[in-house]
Amino acid sequence: MRFRAKIVDLACLNHFSRIINTIAKLAKTCILRLTVCKLYFILSDKVANGGASMWCELSQGNFFDEFQMEGVAAEHNEIYLELVPENLSRALKTAQNAKAVKIKLTNKHCPCLSVAVELPSLSSSSRIVTHDIPVGVIPRRMWNDFREPSVPDFDVSIYLPALKTMKSVVERMKNLSNFIVIEANLSGEMNLKIETDLVSITTHFKDLGNPPWASEDDCQSNTQDRDLESMAEACIDIKKLQQLLAGQQVNPTKALCNIVRKRIVHFILLHEEVSLQYFIPAIA
Repeated sequence: MRFRAKIVDLACLNHFSRIINTIAKLAKTCILRLTVCKLYFILSDKVANGGASMWCELSQGNFFDEFQMEGVAAEHNEIYLELVPENLSRALKTAQNAKAVKIKLTNKHCPCLSVAVELPSLSSSSRIVTHDIPVGVIPRRMWNDFREPSVPDFDVSIYLPALKTMKSVVERMKNLSNFIVIEANLSGEMNLKIETDLVSITTHFKDLGNPPWASEDDCQSNTQDRDLESMAEACIDIKKLQQLLAGQQVNPTKALCNIVRKRIVHFILLHEEVSLQYFIPAIA
């Protein structure tokens, strides 16, 4: 089992670093799945137990100048590692104007991802700072626990308003309640609501638009005979939503949310070479 990779391009390095920052805000520990073409960061808290789950997918070719890996076996050419993303985020923070960053799977007392940061220096030789990040190697028999979460048939899919706007609304509401209701319809309208014994506050968004698949009935239940104005809603933990919005550094070109009535809210943030999915279960 071997893995080594190198980033030379500074823009790619900074972009990669921002993505790791976002993941570190969403997950204390996560699984890094390495394949020949892609990297996946996976958080699979059991949604049934009220935990959020995350699935972030990057194409390695868009970030790395060199990328070599050998999986656990020829027919299972993948590696699954458990790590604390905050540690990786910290290591990359030292690399903001680095000449190159090399990441390698090593074994120093325990398995580690060694991040070697080559920094420019005044002399002819460059300085190299190495961070060893302990990782756990996930055995093959447990890989099935980290498959892509399936998306249940949603009632409504809608584009999100500007995430900065949404973030400031949620920040204010968070001081008043632990729960927030997200509701949306197939006419591009979405509301964020909190209701407590003392206050009831609703923020309305209009003309957001619904993704095209909302009307393609291949995988979704028939929307043709549905009332476009009727709202599908789910009540979720406001802290989990705030975490997603506050930690967000992917700067998505598209952001949308799918609501399964009273069951789950599924967020998708898309940037050319990155997709981040985040699932927050509804509170009964």
